[in-house]
Amino acid sequence: MPTRVLILSAGIGEGHDLPARMLSDGLAELEPGIDAPVVDGLAAMGRLSTLLADSGSDFMFAKANWLFDFSYLLLARFPPTRAFARWLTHRLGTRGLTRLIAEWQPDVIVSTYPGVTEVLGHLRERGRITVPVVSAITDLAGLYYWAHRGVDLHLITEPECVEELRTVAPGARIVCVRGLTAAGFEVPVTQSEGRDRMGLPQAGSLIVVSGGGWAVGDLGGAARASLEADPGATVVVLCGRSDDVRTALERQFAGEPRLRTLGFTDQMPDLFAAADVLIHSTAGLTVFEARLRGCRVISYGWGVAHIRLNNAAYQRFGLARVVTDAPGLHEALRAALAEPRVTGTEAYAQRPAAAAEVLALKGAGA
Repeated sequence: MPTRVLILSAGIGEGHDLPARMLSDGLAELEPGIDAPVVDGLAAMGRLSTLLADSGSDFMFAKANWLFDFSYLLLARFPPTRAFARWLTHRLGTRGLTRLIAEWQPDVIVSTYPGVTEVLGHLRERGRITVPVVSAITDLAGLYYWAHRGVDLHLITEPECVEELRTVAPGARIVCVRGLTAAGFEVPVTQSEGRDRMGLPQAGSLIVVSGGGWAVGDLGGAARASLEADPGATVVVLCGRSDDVRTALERQFAGEPRLRTLGFTDQMPDLFAAADVLIHSTAGLTVFEARLRGCRVISYGWGVAHIRLNNAAYQRFGLARVVTDAPGLHEALRAALAEPRVTGTEAYAQRPAAAAEVLALKGAGA
């Protein structure tokens, strides 16, 4: 009977779905014939859980950032309400997840979404799940819910997050891995090759502006500042899955030959190899990917909720510049463009594979 690894994500952002897909692909490569489905764990937790996590997100992201910020403060940063939120998450999600696990009967369970991880860790700690549980963590900070002392293994992309992770989950087993993002990031690509593959000019600097899959933040302001900071730069604005944002930007910058918009793409390894600077609003895996390619990173345009904590960590560890206004963005761009490229692809390729770490847990239940 083939090994079965149940991978639980949540359909509310590419930051959760991408690692899930990449892990599934990695498992299939290591063990042909393996059964490694990606299932929406948030949906399995029930309609109310999905409603609380997802409903109104587009409104909050676009028009009520303060509400998103305040909600996160209550759910993750203030201990009394955090404890209540964890209790409520357990109450809402336990029945659905235990039913799903009984249906699939996996050898190992992996979660890429913190709300699902919280329930799985709770159930595993109490013996209600008898197979190993893995948390795949792609954030640098704000790790409540991402980590849990009941989880058997925490896979991370950012080694700097270990101290906080151990605070949240004392005694946690942690492995820094590759394989939670596109395999292309494990292969060196020169800047010239990246630009050729993307059809971008070889001359001049290249600045990428991104708002994640939701295309949130001040993308227009970041694009304008990029064009002004370097008159010879080409600017590519990533609009994720938001056709409305892309249309609005194309209208705003109509007639500007140095600016291009791009929707959802699987060419990120080549794009970041081509680029000099990334201006990104939502932290997470995109910032990590850019740094692997030697692309200097500026966090700007949406410093709320868990992004606020990630920004503080970027500054603390010197991983990215954090900017809160347009004048600061101009200054940060000039400084970033003057820095040399330092790639991390070779070191990243030497990390253990996430899929191999998951497979090694097979049979380590009870």
